[in-house]
Amino acid sequence: TFEAGIEKKTRCRYPRIWQFLTKRVMNLHSRVTFILGGAASGKSAFAESLCLSSGKDRVYLATSQVFDDEMRVKIDRHLHQRGTGWTTHEAPMDVAPVLDSLAADQICLVDCATMWLSNQMLAEADLQAAQHDLLDALQRCAAEVVVVSNEVGHGIVPDNALARQFREAQGRLN
Repeated sequence: TFEAGIEKKTRCRYPRIWQFLTKRVMNLHSRVTFILGGAASGKSAFAESLCLSSGKDRVYLATSQVFDDEMRVKIDRHLHQRGTGWTTHEAPMDVAPVLDSLAADQICLVDCATMWLSNQMLAEADLQAAQHDLLDALQRCAAEVVVVSNEVGHGIVPDNALARQFREAQGRLN
């Protein structure tokens, strides 16, 4: 927790780094929680537990599209894991209308920003404009929002241009 980190301040070997991190943590927008991690690392389950513990009406904003059997199995697994009590909206490209429709007594899980970005790239959308629209919609949203995304920059450099373009775009989005 942040409070536990304060106790460590006096032992920090790099006070300038501590000062930077402290400032960044204190400036986070409290209505948006960002869950970042590797593929299949439990991000969605963790995000779902945050939404469940909120006590608010739960909304699931699904950004994936089913192009093959593997994705169908993954989506079915997520549906089973999530259980009942969620209102689900499928918005693989334009999440703004869903986010704009939410109320303050709701919590929305956006799962996930990586699939949303993949959809944008496959559609050859203007990534800068799409990202701007997404961030604006998150800022306007009256509900609490939990966004799941994949960390893709810690691995090897991809061997093809499209994969490198995706890695760079995902880094900017995160």
